[in-house]
Amino acid sequence: MIADTRKRQFSDDSRTEAEQHSEGMLAKIIEQQTAKLPSDIFLWAAGVSILGSLALKIAGRRHDALFVGQWAAPFLLLGVYNKLVKVAGSDRSGSKQ
Repeated sequence: MIADTRKRQFSDDSRTEAEQHSEGMLAKIIEQQTAKLPSDIFLWAAGVSILGSLALKIAGRRHDALFVGQWAAPFLLLGVYNKLVKVAGSDRSGSKQ
């Protein structure tokens, strides 16, 4: 009985896992736009953020230095996201490679 239920459950859903969990329209648009950017832009932005923070710290603007220095991590995370979109994408199963 249980085996029949499982068999029926899997046979009713013939779509692949990627097709079942496809991204929405907004995610597709964001991925299309971010994939156009070179990945090293985010690395450079993080570096500039760190150097800017250092310059502000030397200038005695401690709070501004902390604020600008915290931008490095989000820039690096955006770079990782950008790289993942280029390599894997969200709906690679439906596109011809």
